[in-house]
Amino acid sequence: MSKILISADMEGATGVTWPADVLPGTPQWERCRPMFTSDVNAAIVGFLAGGADEVLVNEAHWSMRNLLLEQLDDRAQMLTGRHKSLSMVEGVQHGDVDGIAFVGYHTGAGSEGVLAHTYLANSLTGVWVDGVRASEGLLNSLVVAEYGVPVVLVTGDDLACEDAKGYAPAARTVAVKDHVSRYAAVCRTPARTARDITAAARDAAALAVRHEPVARGPHEVEIEFDAEHLVGAATVVPGVERTGERRVAYTSPTMYEGIRCFKAVTTVVSSAVEEQYG
Repeated sequence: MSKILISADMEGATGVTWPADVLPGTPQWERCRPMFTSDVNAAIVGFLAGGADEVLVNEAHWSMRNLLLEQLDDRAQMLTGRHKSLSMVEGVQHGDVDGIAFVGYHTGAGSEGVLAHTYLANSLTGVWVDGVRASEGLLNSLVVAEYGVPVVLVTGDDLACEDAKGYAPAARTVAVKDHVSRYAAVCRTPARTARDITAAARDAAALAVRHEPVARGPHEVEIEFDAEHLVGAATVVPGVERTGERRVAYTSPTMYEGIRCFKAVTTVVSSAVEEQYG
């Protein structure tokens, strides 16, 4: 039996290029939801064609209620909604996942890329793990490695695929669009990206082989903000210390604890951001 977990984010989905495309409740978000669902369906079709027996999709964007369940391939199941222990990679901790796909991913805060950010849409200008600038892909890859689960597929813009080479060099990648600016891209059509994702997922299914868990800790996580007052908010979280005018850092023995602390920091910081002045 082989089980695939799909972590589905939206900024790297087919056709998505600007904030309204991914903000729940906007007309553009409604328009882009079917294209997001199409990308996920294409991965499901490919993984099952490649020999996987089970696919679980974990909603990983914003409210985590964006994919259209009624349009999802009915051979898969979907975990939707917020407040999950491991957030974007929830489900990997149960010991039955053989490989994970990052569908609709993007580059990190402070990097070039369509809708580039790390967890928060703004406020963070950079995140580093052990001195390496970290995207959500890198952060999540370190978490799943602790459960012996390989990243086998990454889809997003061309720069997200390039970023994936650093944290999952063996993974198959599919660029659904080419970066022009943070809010512009040259996009492939949904029909084309579906074919490309399905083909890559079919090949990636063979890479879904659990290995011995990789414990690389302790990890030092450093976060840079766009405003000094956010440092004060972040250091309310135990273990988080100021390291500069707009920087904080903390050390975690494992990435499981590291990602949970990061989630706590971003939650506290987001509550300290004022609408006009940040």
